[in-house]
Amino acid sequence: MDSGGPERDLFVTEKGAPPPPLAERMRPRTLDEVLGQEHLVGPDGLLRRACESGDIPSMILWGPPGSGKTTLARLLGSVAGYRAVAFSAVLAGVKDIRRVAQEASGARRGKGIRTLLFIDEVHRFNKAQQDAFLPHVENGTIVMVGATTENPSFEVNSALLSRCHVFTIERLGEEHLRSLARRALEDAERGLGGSGLEVADDAIDALVALSDGDGRQLLNALETLAGSVPADAEGRRLVTVEALRRLKDRIALRSDRAGEEHFNLISALHKSVRGSDPDATLYWLARMIEGGQDPLYIARRLVRMATEDIGLADPAALMIAISAKDAVHFLGLPEGALALAEAAVYMALAPKSNSLEVAYPRARALAEETGSQPVPLHLRNAPTRMMKEMGFGREYRYPHDYPGRWVEESYFPDRVRPRRLYRASDQGREARLWSHHLERIRRAAEAQAHQAPEAADKDGREGDGT
Repeated sequence: MDSGGPERDLFVTEKGAPPPPLAERMRPRTLDEVLGQEHLVGPDGLLRRACESGDIPSMILWGPPGSGKTTLARLLGSVAGYRAVAFSAVLAGVKDIRRVAQEASGARRGKGIRTLLFIDEVHRFNKAQQDAFLPHVENGTIVMVGATTENPSFEVNSALLSRCHVFTIERLGEEHLRSLARRALEDAERGLGGSGLEVADDAIDALVALSDGDGRQLLNALETLAGSVPADAEGRRLVTVEALRRLKDRIALRSDRAGEEHFNLISALHKSVRGSDPDATLYWLARMIEGGQDPLYIARRLVRMATEDIGLADPAALMIAISAKDAVHFLGLPEGALALAEAAVYMALAPKSNSLEVAYPRARALAEETGSQPVPLHLRNAPTRMMKEMGFGREYRYPHDYPGRWVEESYFPDRVRPRRLYRASDQGREARLWSHHLERIRRAAEAQAHQAPEAADKDGREGDGT
């Protein structure tokens, strides 16, 4: 963004300016050059079809850093009939938004040109700024293309979100990053093809691993290497894994400042928690925090561990993980590190169960297999007379009216055979809950065999969908 003002013509390079960074020079110029995002730019991709038709909707591009959000915005802005402008969400105010909207309206009336407004980090707009866009996006004066690394359902207000398509931009895969590295090394016009730089295959693999799906980080690292590795007698500058280790402090990689691959670290932490080893858990946690990992990323992974590996064996693990996330968000580092440590060690010591991780995919598969089966009439709520006359809630048996507060009933759709999806583990709280559940049902069934249920209140609880 141009720091001199809130908006500028999109991506103009001034004459006489120093050459842009390698990541900028290697930016794709056509959709065919885009790596990854086949679901959007492939033959049947929505963005490709929008570019070909010239009918570009307002949208939010949501994805991790270095995945191509800005590149896609540039390519959309190059479509004939559009005037592309970039806008600073940090510097602009509501008055600036109105001015841009007036200019866009004039361009549309005077030349029939629509304005595509690219807003990087759109989540940084406050509510008033987002609201100021609404009428201009709604009437088509502005085609807004916002980019964000944050979940738009949390960070963008619902009114603006409802007027935009949300496209998920996926992190670049290893094959995409390898292609990007080779493209940069071979391209003599825009890349490093004439620099004599050569990167060994295992060194490319190491760079790919360390880049963590971020194409910009990969290209920045290559550019640093191009200026750091000395040439041999033949003019060749060969980059090896050892050279990468020597230069690791000069290569700013988001994934790990200590030179260890990002996903290997989180995998080691996760497996240490799952394996109930508090000492290894603390070690890998410290490696990640001191290596520069995003503490909120670690907190999110701890939440996942609480649900995936501990579950109902100790439901408190999830509450502690959420509390650690809130503490890190409130305190930041270094103080928040202890909150992460408390949650991680607690989960390492907790009993383990993956019963929910196993049960939910079974439930999802059953739902997909059986389709949108109607809810049985006896399970439907009946708040109106007409619904009662239609049979909603009829023959529903209210468990609280029966001994033991349980009654044998089918809660599946009529055409779905009841089946066992959840199987409790024999660990911790879950084992006690399941044992108590079975014993309660056994006693209720025995009591009901010898005692009639209390009369249900036909005008009250019967048909209550709760």
